[in-house]
Amino acid sequence: MKSTVLNYRLFLALLLIAPCALPAFAAKKKPHYTKPPNNGGVYVAAHRGAHNDIPENTLAAYQKAIDLGCDFVEIDVRTSKDGHYVSVHNHDISSYVEGSTALVKDLTLAELRALDIGIKHGEQWKGTQIPTFEEILALCKGKIGIYLDLKDAPVADLITIIKEYDMEAQIIWYASASQHEEIARLSKKCVSMPDPGPEKNLPRLIERLHPTAIASSWRHYSESFVKTCHDAGAIVIVDESDPTCWDDCLAWGSDGIQTDHPAQLIEYLKKREK
Repeated sequence: MKSTVLNYRLFLALLLIAPCALPAFAAKKKPHYTKPPNNGGVYVAAHRGAHNDIPENTLAAYQKAIDLGCDFVEIDVRTSKDGHYVSVHNHDISSYVEGSTALVKDLTLAELRALDIGIKHGEQWKGTQIPTFEEILALCKGKIGIYLDLKDAPVADLITIIKEYDMEAQIIWYASASQHEEIARLSKKCVSMPDPGPEKNLPRLIERLHPTAIASSWRHYSESFVKTCHDAGAIVIVDESDPTCWDDCLAWGSDGIQTDHPAQLIEYLKKREK
């Protein structure tokens, strides 16, 4: 398929296992290592892990994504009161437990770990804890890429930890433009994946950051968005709104899809290959 060939050629930056530095598209260098998508030529990123019937942003949800054969797990990183890093999407814990709106940044790691974030999903998940960043790295190393949504944590500290786990090439970063510049200074292997928001901002973002991967949300996405990214030598991963988006995503040549329905997406991609 044409899109599969394009994806394979463009996949320069998302080196999940490679120990080498990332080559630059602008220099037209050939990659020393590439890892094509696991399913149908399109990268599948499990949003907050594969969390259907499983508590989101938990080790169980990330393990399920690994078992399904996803290419990435999307994680949200925040900082506890005492300087530890955890995966929580919202700035508070109200979606996890009843009767509390405490902010993640106002709770210590011990207080966060004491929360039972699984019981709402059934007795089988009773006692499920908020995972630390280190636990996520240990689980995912060598098994699946990490789509790191940087909510509230210092880039330098996270990169130090990532280097300790020798996982720079497994991480793609969703962050602000200034944070992407810091990532580039501190690591030659981590992949910055900025999101320009509205398409009109895309040329300026490309000129400023020269990214090898670009993110977008469905409300800002279009076929011309994809073409602009590809013309700049960048792959593009879109955060879809629901499965009805998939036909257009593939028709437009999207390189990856972030989804809340990874198992369904994988089946969809497999059927397209037949």
